[in-house]
Amino acid sequence: MAKKKITPTRKVIKAKPAVKSKPPAKPAAKSKTVAKPKPVVKTKVEAKPKPVVTIKEKNKEAIIPEFKIKHVAVAGNIGAGKTTLTKLLGKHYNWEAHYEDVENNPYLYDFYQDMPRWAFNLQIYFLNNRFKQILEIQKGSKTVIQDRTIYEDAQIFAPNLHSMGLMSTRDFQNYSEIFNTITSLISPPDLLIYLRGSIPALVNQIQKRGREYEDNLRLDYLRRLNEYYESWIGKYRLGKLLVIDIEQVNFAESNDDLGEVINKVNRELFGLF
Repeated sequence: MAKKKITPTRKVIKAKPAVKSKPPAKPAAKSKTVAKPKPVVKTKVEAKPKPVVTIKEKNKEAIIPEFKIKHVAVAGNIGAGKTTLTKLLGKHYNWEAHYEDVENNPYLYDFYQDMPRWAFNLQIYFLNNRFKQILEIQKGSKTVIQDRTIYEDAQIFAPNLHSMGLMSTRDFQNYSEIFNTITSLISPPDLLIYLRGSIPALVNQIQKRGREYEDNLRLDYLRRLNEYYESWIGKYRLGKLLVIDIEQVNFAESNDDLGEVINKVNRELFGLF
């Protein structure tokens, strides 16, 4: 009996189903869900920029730190309106006002009675007081507006007294050396506001305020001071300078004129119009 020819059968090994092999998962980073941008924090997106509303608001929030304004000074001859403008600007900007010590000055009345005798004493008193003011300004954190500067004492009043023969050369030289030592330790104001006025305008202002010790104020003394002021301002290069003509701008009695002065200050300090 013939043997059956056994045809070898190939054992077909079926591949295990690829469990309907799912296509490789796409990287999670590319999935639609993950691809969405992270939500932006509302405070960053919706926060509105700080409004540039009023200078008073900016003065509290941004201006002083941003521009680092520490010292604004008001300069001008006797009767120019320095104290009045210092008060008005201090109130508007919320600045601390430092005034010239007039009422408590122990030499002022005597000086107007006998200038040669008391000239040096008066100038030293003013120099010392203004130096103390500037030291306070530099150490403090507030913005200060100052009624009259230390520079006026040395550049105007002392030289005028010396040239008129009311202060001896010895006293003037001594005073000048003290001033030079002091100014090497201080910084000039961020803005100097100079109040310019004619002699008639100054006399009118002096008569209005009626200070007894100014009754004997000589016109030639006032006129010479004005000449020194104009010479000093013409050469002033220590910082920003704003000149206000008191015969054109009556900031003491007109709100519109005061607003004009404020606009000019804004432009000088903050670049605002």
